Amino acid sequence: MNRLKLLATTALCALTGLTPAVAQVTALGEPEGQVNIVAWPGYIERGETDKGFDWVTKFEASSGCKVNVKTANTSDEMVALMNEGGFDLVTASGDASLRLVAGDRVQPINTDLIPSWKNVDERLQNAPWHTVDGVHYGVPYMWGPNVLMYNTEVFKEAPKSWSVVFEEQNLPDGKSNKGRVQAYDGPIHIADAAQYLMAHRPELGITSPYELNEDQYKAALDLLRAQRNLVSRYWHDAFIQIDDFKNEGVVASGSWPFQVNLLKADGQPIASTIPEEGATGWADTTMMHVDAKNPTCSYLWMEHTLSSNLQSDLAVWFGANPSVPAACTDGSGMSTAESCSANGMDDFDKIRFWTTPVSNCSQGEGACVPYYRWVSDYIGVIGGR
Repeated sequence: MNRLKLLATTALCALTGLTPAVAQVTALGEPEGQVNIVAWPGYIERGETDKGFDWVTKFEASSGCKVNVKTANTSDEMVALMNEGGFDLVTASGDASLRLVAGDRVQPINTDLIPSWKNVDERLQNAPWHTVDGVHYGVPYMWGPNVLMYNTEVFKEAPKSWSVVFEEQNLPDGKSNKGRVQAYDGPIHIADAAQYLMAHRPELGITSPYELNEDQYKAALDLLRAQRNLVSRYWHDAFIQIDDFKNEGVVASGSWPFQVNLLKADGQPIASTIPEEGATGWADTTMMHVDAKNPTCSYLWMEHTLSSNLQSDLAVWFGANPSVPAACTDGSGMSTAESCSANGMDDFDKIRFWTTPVSNCSQGEGACVPYYRWVSDYIGVIGGR
């Protein structure tokens, strides 16, 4: 973790040439009446999708802050929205958070104004995707793996390898996987390819799927170009992916536990697994815009997100892990020690969490391919180039 923190600090300094600032907010005032949040699908629920999951209504009543949510389907979309402005908070994954810090789009957080900070998982409190030189730029929200979702009528047993979505083959039902699998519509999917190559082409010497030299990067792109011939759709909308599994014959894809849970709740023949190559994952952080118009409501919301019952129910709803470990066992919500274990609570060190690739990496100064190339090249992959 110390090495990762050093890399995060080095990346930020390389991008900005600036040292981290101090928190802008030193005391809370009167609630402004609203808070505007950019969030992943399923992250902020008020009972509209399922009446059993609502962690907004009571907050609005007790705080006087109306919660307005703009859903974003990719990290790049979140960064773009925060660059445009008009939002107070964002639930940023690791491949967006340092870009937001480097771009001066988010402000340091005063943890003294968040009483429940002490309850945050120690593995997350100083995580390198939101902490730079000891300065916190966000409040941990939740974390989990990117899973392989599959149709149990096609796969009587869980697939052992990600090869079912990366390499052309006949699936257990005797039919080809061509046109029956999906891939994520985001440049960070290059890391999934690199993770696969770590296991299947060890001679490449990949040690991190986010730190790729030119040869390693070329190999990942080549794998993705081959995958292009198999993919029926590059998904970024969780609900469209759900529909594709229900109605369009898709039987395997990288996904989030959120889609898995909704499909299973709908009685669909769906399950998920983490194959033998391991998985990338996300540890998401609530970050505050540098020009937030509603700072008091923002801090009240960040404190609210750490409440044990919200964390407990959120973990069950999304199939992920709470940033407050007590939420697994204190009976405040739906989570149990068993459900948290099933969601990977004990696998933290096995997940390679999303982070933003930069050129200056552990392989040396300028040795790794930076993220802007991931963006342009992945557009080319999707376009068939």
